[in-house]
Amino acid sequence: MQHRVSTSSSPPPPPPSDKLPLVFFPSLPFSPVTAPSPVEVLPPSLCSYMFMECSVSATIRFCLLVLVMYGLCFGYVRGGRATARLRDWGEPEILMPTEKEHAEEGGGGTDEETGTTWAVLVAGSSGYSNYRHQADVCHAYQILKKGGLKDENIVVFMYDDLAMHELNPRRGTIINHPQGEDVYAGVPKDYNGKNVTAENLYAVLLGDKNAVKGGSGKVINSKAGDRIFLYYSDHGGPGVLGMPNLPFLYAGDFIEVLKKKHSAGSYKEMVIYVESCESGSMFDGIMPEDLDIYVTTASNAQESSFGTYCPGMDPSPPPEYITCLGDLYSVAWMEDSETHNLKKETLKQQYKQVKLRTSNFNTYNAGSHVMQYGNKSIKTEKLYLYQGFDPASVNFPPNKLYFDTPLGVVNQRDADLHFLWQMYKKSEGAMEKRREILGQIMGIMKHRIHLDGSIEMIGMLLFGPERGSVVLSAVREPGSPLVDDWQCLKSMVQLFESHCGSLTQYGMKHMRAFANICNSDVSEAAMEDACLTTCYGREEGHWHPSNVGYSA
Repeated sequence: MQHRVSTSSSPPPPPPSDKLPLVFFPSLPFSPVTAPSPVEVLPPSLCSYMFMECSVSATIRFCLLVLVMYGLCFGYVRGGRATARLRDWGEPEILMPTEKEHAEEGGGGTDEETGTTWAVLVAGSSGYSNYRHQADVCHAYQILKKGGLKDENIVVFMYDDLAMHELNPRRGTIINHPQGEDVYAGVPKDYNGKNVTAENLYAVLLGDKNAVKGGSGKVINSKAGDRIFLYYSDHGGPGVLGMPNLPFLYAGDFIEVLKKKHSAGSYKEMVIYVESCESGSMFDGIMPEDLDIYVTTASNAQESSFGTYCPGMDPSPPPEYITCLGDLYSVAWMEDSETHNLKKETLKQQYKQVKLRTSNFNTYNAGSHVMQYGNKSIKTEKLYLYQGFDPASVNFPPNKLYFDTPLGVVNQRDADLHFLWQMYKKSEGAMEKRREILGQIMGIMKHRIHLDGSIEMIGMLLFGPERGSVVLSAVREPGSPLVDDWQCLKSMVQLFESHCGSLTQYGMKHMRAFANICNSDVSEAAMEDACLTTCYGREEGHWHPSNVGYSA
């Protein structure tokens, strides 16, 4: 039986569901739409009456009421919860002409008003087993370049030993996704090889051309109205980030550089993204909120971050690759940027999406906690101010989660072993090659066991068998700095490496133990005596700092 327009004054009963039925508006791009809960809008009987019954003789009045009720029934009241929810889903909304113009501009103004955007991209490792870090940085460069940033305003630190590496199955190219295109082409070689150092990074950030050693000499010559984007991908540990040329980058030094940059008044705002294990420890308790800097990190102060797109995992790289192509946090922010309109998406929206994806959709045993530090008010700004705007993305949504499947991952500290194991499996039939690879695996494992055991013994000698491990592994309350005296931390690391060998990227995890030794007011003489007792007579060979350098 068909409906007919009724002149009865009694509206039909409300739908049995707590949500209104699908309502079709053929001329609108998002029909059909499920209306919000009646609790958020009007009684269902009234909404239903508006759309199903009306006097034929009151057509004009009906149309006017429909326009008003459309806004109310569907929650398009500015500031309402329904509006916020639809925005989060990335659904379109009706805007007034002036609002539409503002949204398309992303809340920003002309180049003169927003200043220049500068970027520093840092891959802090070397070697084919660490392929993912340089791949991350190359990918980041391509995003910024498509966004309109000029090479003269982008400074790249990468060792540059991958593209022509003998193990690279696609010589001259680097990829960051299993189906990804080459991200290496066109990347500036500002600071590579032996010039990738913490000291050069500090000089570049401060705009000090006289302090840089080697490289292109390019620095961040920013002005008061400019913005800076810094992205760092590498191994890390409590209070440190890795560098292919030692020493490590220490949190205390890095924060002092940021303070000096701020005091110079040479930027308006800065955004920092950091991919590494325990990356939160670089800022927790020591990052001021008044430097006009907003930071997000791949992990909190006491957990690992993860590599992804690794062989044997889902998704896997092409079968000819034996190394991980990317890192979980890094691919999360970059793939988010590539699939959204950055003149509409905010830093806060990206933070939320990256946080969810880096947790591997709340599977934290295979993911990490993305953290934020510094001036959090900056995160309301649009991403294009820091990453540029690709005109091809103009019709992309402002923020919508396209990736909802957990990724296979490997702990950053085990990625080198995963790489060697893949090499071992690929060498089937070549017994001599297999023995060589197995020897490398055994050498790495022996040094790891030595490092772990030496730290445990030193703790026992300093604090006794009952308290040793408890003191060394103690974690301070969130918001507290890792160590009270950063110079003490460096001294303790040097003493340990002089007698017990290089920490390596694996041994970075023990930085908390050295910090706690300092926090317990242990003297350098007592520390040296404990190191001598623990490692006396041991031949470190390749692992001696005279061969690989000191971490501090």
